[in-house]
Amino acid sequence: MTERIFRYLREQQPETPCLVIDLDVVENNYRRMRELLPAAHIFYAVKANPAAPILSRLSTLGSKFDTASRGEIELVQATGVSADRISFGNTIKKEKDIAWAYEQGVRLFAFDSEAELQKVARVAPGSRVFCRVLVDCGGAEWPLSKKFGCAPEMAANLLTEARTLGLDPYGVSFHVGSQQTDLGQWDKAVGQAASLFSVLADRDIALRMVNIGGGFPAHYRHGIEPVERYAAAVMAAITRHFGNALP
Repeated sequence: MTERIFRYLREQQPETPCLVIDLDVVENNYRRMRELLPAAHIFYAVKANPAAPILSRLSTLGSKFDTASRGEIELVQATGVSADRISFGNTIKKEKDIAWAYEQGVRLFAFDSEAELQKVARVAPGSRVFCRVLVDCGGAEWPLSKKFGCAPEMAANLLTEARTLGLDPYGVSFHVGSQQTDLGQWDKAVGQAASLFSVLADRDIALRMVNIGGGFPAHYRHGIEPVERYAAAVMAAITRHFGNALP
């Protein structure tokens, strides 16, 4: 608890449970992630906390935003963020919401099925698309291996189809599971992504992005490794599997 939060609680004496966030901590955490992952673009997942002051602070810092709905896009837009800093990262979207986002200027969409790919092709022509891939979530307190994503073989075929449909097959994404404590899972997932890059390159398709999702654990009940260890594991995996050809 920071001194500012302590002082706020002491002065305000809230009568009901509440969440109090120090925006300076948010900013420091963002800046720290930028330092630890220098090759990455940070997309803040709006679903984590869509409070306007948080989105506004991150907007001024240059953050990009991962959104899961029209409502989340509207919240980000309210801070003045341009559409090129927004990813529509939900893999199951209403076609009318895809069309609306496209009208707003959003050009980056996630998918993990042929049906979703077809929707994007119909109402968001020429957009960049990335396919979410299933990965091993062993070591995570909240695994997502059965909720989102498709098998790598299917991902390769769908990204190939994306080109045929007039879309831009931009990359792949994965999520190693929430509260992931096994540092090795990022190496496995990045290796899987690199293999897809190779498969698609053989089909004359140059992927350019790996979305590593989330998974860095927060300190709840059990002790965890410092964030520096996780960031180092990610950067080591990227270097090991991609060398100098960073996506």
